[in-house]
Amino acid sequence: MGMRIWHQSFTVLSDLAAYDEALRDHFRRVARPDTVVDMHGMRAGTYRTDYPGDDIKHVGFQFLHSIQFLQGALQAERQGYDAYALSTLPEPGLREIRALVDIPVVGYGECAARAAVDDGRKFGALVFIPELAELYRDNVRRHGIGCRLVGACDVGFRFTDVLAGFSSPGPLIDRFREAARGLIAKGAEAIVPGEAPLTVLLAMNGVVEVDGVPVIDSLGAWVRAAESAVDARRSGEGNHGSGYFGAIPDPARRDEILDFYGLNPA
Repeated sequence: MGMRIWHQSFTVLSDLAAYDEALRDHFRRVARPDTVVDMHGMRAGTYRTDYPGDDIKHVGFQFLHSIQFLQGALQAERQGYDAYALSTLPEPGLREIRALVDIPVVGYGECAARAAVDDGRKFGALVFIPELAELYRDNVRRHGIGCRLVGACDVGFRFTDVLAGFSSPGPLIDRFREAARGLIAKGAEAIVPGEAPLTVLLAMNGVVEVDGVPVIDSLGAWVRAAESAVDARRSGEGNHGSGYFGAIPDPARRDEILDFYGLNPA
């Protein structure tokens, strides 16, 4: 039985044609044949330019932009999607969204980290928005696997370099390998390549390891996690939890509160 997954990016996908198409191709490669990944980005005009990093490097702005992620999750639930995926390293509002919708919700950063620590490995992460290294370390600790992280640091190039790399990947891949070796020297046994644009660029060029150390396909990791979560829900094993962080509140009261704050999506 097939499934539909709502993918939510932190970018305005319509502004990034090369990345948008590469992402679609990658999902076709990593998802099951009967899994449909419907791609969604931020609303046009969300950012001043096609680069979200100037905003999302600030915790306050990221909090405000996370409203679109919440609204996307609500739409996914109402439109009958089987799962919702925050396909961005920061995972804005992940814990809160999981406690507001009654469908499986997966986070890109968490899925990548859990794939990286498979078989007890230690891992490191490289980011092209330097401020996100601090956030990623905090998120990994919250996910309960901070003890396996040897470091999260700046990869040494930026978003515009990654976009240019879709047409000329060689130099950027060399720079990535050099940065990865720094983490390997610190004991990393797997590398998470940070934000999704870099992940898809490396994957489409067959970069799966550096000096024998695996490079995690973070996008593939969340697709597999979402598919497994839907399988578990259908078998009755993956129902939502209980308590402060796990219990799903009364949806009628949820909608009343969303209406009060003007946040209910149309």
